[in-house]
Amino acid sequence: MFEHEHPFSLIDLWSEQLQREEESEEDEEEKDDVLIAKQDFKCLCSRCGEDIKWYHRYYYSCCQCSDYSVHKFCAELPERLEDVCEVGHTLDFIRLEYWMDGLDCKICGRYNKSGDLCYRCDRCYSCFDVNCGTKVLQKNVIHHPIHKHPLSCISKQLLAKCDACGKEHKGNFYHCSICLWPKMIHSDCAFLPQKLQIQHTTNDVFSHIHHLTLAYSFPIDDQRSKNRPRCRVCRNMFFDQPNLWMYKCEKCRYYTHLGCATSRIEPFMSIFKSPGTGSKNYKDDEHPYLLHLPFPDPSYSILKHLFFKKNGSSTLEISNKITYKAHDIIHKHPLILEDITIPTSSRKKSISYHDPMKRIQLLCDVCVRPITSGPIYVCDNEGQCNFVLHEWCSQLPAELKDHPAHRQHTLILHSKAPPHEFFGVFRCGICRLHCNGFAYCCMDCNNCIIDVHCAFLPEEITHTSHPNHLLSRVHHGAWDNWCRICGGYPHMNYFSCHTCNDFRLHAVCALFIPETTRNKCDKHPMKLSYFPIENHKSDYFCEVCENELNPERPFYHCHDCMQSMHTACAPSILQYETYDRYPTGVYEFVNVKFGGTYENTKVHPHPLSFVQGIQDDGECASNDCHYFDKRLQFRMIFKCLNCKFAVHYGCCY
Repeated sequence: MFEHEHPFSLIDLWSEQLQREEESEEDEEEKDDVLIAKQDFKCLCSRCGEDIKWYHRYYYSCCQCSDYSVHKFCAELPERLEDVCEVGHTLDFIRLEYWMDGLDCKICGRYNKSGDLCYRCDRCYSCFDVNCGTKVLQKNVIHHPIHKHPLSCISKQLLAKCDACGKEHKGNFYHCSICLWPKMIHSDCAFLPQKLQIQHTTNDVFSHIHHLTLAYSFPIDDQRSKNRPRCRVCRNMFFDQPNLWMYKCEKCRYYTHLGCATSRIEPFMSIFKSPGTGSKNYKDDEHPYLLHLPFPDPSYSILKHLFFKKNGSSTLEISNKITYKAHDIIHKHPLILEDITIPTSSRKKSISYHDPMKRIQLLCDVCVRPITSGPIYVCDNEGQCNFVLHEWCSQLPAELKDHPAHRQHTLILHSKAPPHEFFGVFRCGICRLHCNGFAYCCMDCNNCIIDVHCAFLPEEITHTSHPNHLLSRVHHGAWDNWCRICGGYPHMNYFSCHTCNDFRLHAVCALFIPETTRNKCDKHPMKLSYFPIENHKSDYFCEVCENELNPERPFYHCHDCMQSMHTACAPSILQYETYDRYPTGVYEFVNVKFGGTYENTKVHPHPLSFVQGIQDDGECASNDCHYFDKRLQFRMIFKCLNCKFAVHYGCCY
């Protein structure tokens, strides 16, 4: 360059990125900061006076002077422009001498002093400064990874749809003037960084431990392989827009729409807040007894919650003998207090509390929830009867009047469902799950049976899957949206957010999937997770059933051992084969206490045990089996422990 005496070297601002693409994934995280620094690079061009930025890609730097740099385009400017002034003269590229001081640019009117570079006509003394003189050479050209050719800025402002974000914008657009590439990119999207930290671009509303990488498409096949993920900001899917740009962390399966990830720095993009992450839409003092879900562990229940709310304390005060005016409803034998912390316990054999790590099961006969600690009530007829219940279950009301599910009649508490419900198993009229615990029944209609959990289902709750927003109970079915936890459509009795309108949560998913659980597959408590795990380096598989796990649906995860489980495989009931029939929701028999024997010589000469069917049980042995699928796996069955005879529960009555 004639105005500078030293040699120049050509710098490629993309060199770090190109090198990283050839290196292993393990090195990627360490070099993100290098790429960020390259993207933030900015220095002044000594020829045109404008910034040299990342999207210009190339520039020349003086090998000896640290403060002299020039755009590659500016460094390669032609020495002469032909036919650009109004009379068709030729303009020469010169540095103004001292005696040329005071020439104004014919286009922009900028004052050019001696020492400035410009294009000047020796015949008419017209002067164009560097910027105006090179507009005819399409100076507004950028290099972009989206396309192999340089992209040129369209000279006129347009109102058009951007092919990067899919939104309509007014302003400058870039396109390829060399080939027939059909896309137009708005300038706001064209200059987006290739790497960003979402906490910086959303004012800390959202955060992620890794930088997010700009991707120029999300092919449908890739979305399918990743279980059709949703945007972490707005929770909408990408499925209908596979060719739009987005930001992602592939390692953590963290994906966001372009606008959602850049809401703060891009003025044309509105700030999104993930549903439920905004300010609270209710006041605590107006809801003093609000039920906050999920429950902390499988032993907790709505009955325990109501008991402590009634007593106003977390300390149990119970007597050694049950005093209950409707004692016969609870159990036919006397019930006594059992507490291993009391040395004067009168029982000869101590109770072993529910412990999934030791394969010990102890379920309450009333609510069918695990009993993990005392004190509890047990049957006084030791050795003959194993009836056991929580203290709070002993205080259930004998009847419920004006219940929302059946206002016309009073519901009566029964220790077993009415006689026409075989072996005490019934299907709850609210949650539709099988149950053989206590039930509230209408003796006038004989068509209303509700388990003790659903009988006290509140009208309003909160849930960590949708924090800060009040969820209201809806009694009718809905087909306009899916349950946040299991992904199914809520046919009846679900909770909905009136603020967001698109959030649904099955009542059973809210009640029966606790925040933490224990299982023999892991020595640590496993916590409920609603999103893919950060730094998870492999695909997701359930440690219980060994099938693939969809991390876009809630699942249990141990952050110490990096092990995961389906919510339906996780219940602390260990005697039975792993359950993978409906792995994304509630374990189908979560309200069933297996055990007990059924004797009927018309069915089989030996006593039959009530269990959950496993694969080894094969098909139903009944000649009158009415099931289309005769396999016994994952069903309630009666099984002979002396021989291989086994039949469906429904084939015995």
